[in-house]
Amino acid sequence: MRFEPAAGRMVCDHCGNSVDVTPARAPIREIDIREGLQDGAGGAEQEETRVLDCPNCGAQVEFDPDVHAAECPFCATPVVTGTGVNRHIKPGAVLPFALEEPQAHEAMNRWLGSLWFAPNGLQRYAKKRRKMSGIYVPFWTFDARTETSYSGQRGDTYFVRRTVMRDGKPVSVQVPKIRWTPRRGRVARFFDDVVVLASKSLPKSHTDALEPWDLSGLSPYAPQFLAGFRAEAYQVALEEGFREARTRMDAVIARDVRMDIGGDQQRITALDTKISDVTFKHVLLPVWIAAYKYRGETFRFVVNGQTGRVQGERPYSAIKITIAVILGLIVAAIVGFIASQTQ
Repeated sequence: MRFEPAAGRMVCDHCGNSVDVTPARAPIREIDIREGLQDGAGGAEQEETRVLDCPNCGAQVEFDPDVHAAECPFCATPVVTGTGVNRHIKPGAVLPFALEEPQAHEAMNRWLGSLWFAPNGLQRYAKKRRKMSGIYVPFWTFDARTETSYSGQRGDTYFVRRTVMRDGKPVSVQVPKIRWTPRRGRVARFFDDVVVLASKSLPKSHTDALEPWDLSGLSPYAPQFLAGFRAEAYQVALEEGFREARTRMDAVIARDVRMDIGGDQQRITALDTKISDVTFKHVLLPVWIAAYKYRGETFRFVVNGQTGRVQGERPYSAIKITIAVILGLIVAAIVGFIASQTQ
């Protein structure tokens, strides 16, 4: 049976039988970061899955035991499954697909149609209704409480009147100056669900562009949601993911400090952040993927399986660009001719 997003049920394609899937009401557990970082994930529950390693893009995608040959959904490379087993922290939550494959395909075609200078051949190739792959992509989410002491300077603008010479005549003008005064203070913030991509199979720019995700729709992990889809094993370790989360947190903290300092300009000379109550979740978020090989090159398109937001790799048509340049030159020549005749 496979999970049907629109109806929220399990459906058998052979006999038509269906079973409703009721999301669990149990709270999603936030795991203490110390449990995840200690020896082999410590208290975090783990699982073993059979994975396919793509020799081209390096993706690790889970496959059923009866699958022996397939195509990598990330780069369209034919691969033969091996017997590799991946042991990792078990997902704690899943955001079920909300879009069916036809809806995702329609969103991708609209996006392709809006691209300037995209080759017509690729658009026609993409519209041949080759099925997209539904992939649950791994992410880490982090919660943390922070308190930051800072020192810096507040810059306030003021004006002084000066006399300058213009066209041989003295003119009085106002010149801006900055008055700097020292500032010290403290800011605090609770970070809730800082989302970090745990995959290396897709360009990070693609997945970042699919945000925002509405994580209020997360359900406790249940294998029924994955039926009929693929799930990618995470390749970004928890420790590496937390480092990226800290970088994002530090940027927000610096913004909070500047707002607390106030004034027209700010200088931050020192920050001392104490972080506590750090927890994490391993979550799976829904992405529709199309990987097309066109003229020897692979082009990938990703669609947010919750919102329909699209991102992808776009080729450029040299012919279309040349025509646009020629038309631009013609228009410029016409405008120049008209201007010369009116003088």
